[in-house]
Amino acid sequence: MLEIGIKAPEFCIPNQDDIEICMRDLKGRWIVLYFYPRDNTPGCTNEACDFTEQNEHFENLDATILGISPDSPKKHRNFIEKKDLDITLLADEEKIVCELYKVWQLKKFMGRESMGVVRTTFLINPTGEIVHIWEKVSVRKNKTVNKQKIQILHVDEVKNKLKELQKEYNNG
Repeated sequence: MLEIGIKAPEFCIPNQDDIEICMRDLKGRWIVLYFYPRDNTPGCTNEACDFTEQNEHFENLDATILGISPDSPKKHRNFIEKKDLDITLLADEEKIVCELYKVWQLKKFMGRESMGVVRTTFLINPTGEIVHIWEKVSVRKNKTVNKQKIQILHVDEVKNKLKELQKEYNNG
């Protein structure tokens, strides 16, 4: 796994519109880079919809949200249209970026092993440094607080951490 404090690996891959997006073009902005297994699956749909609902908040925090999966630009475009998403999805069909970020791993599910994307989110600061990593992300976690069940959204965890780190970054 990559570590906090290192430069985020550089890449250039196409988005849902077949336009090449490069990390170098995003320097100076905060980046929420989230890796997910596949378009149109329940967890991936929830995650993309949650980030879309909060996209304006992230934009106000000078942050760009990028979702990456091994799906094609065409699949991403269909997913965006079907779910009315307002975020950029990047197509890593060759899994090069997934391997650079060490999220292409052996996974076990119902006794079977296969290679796949382990849901992971990286928070990258304006100088291109990884400042936080969420591994094996649960998009929505249920928690009991004072005998009441509440749902914790991954998108809220990311937004709160972004605000916290921006304060440190701006004061440092």
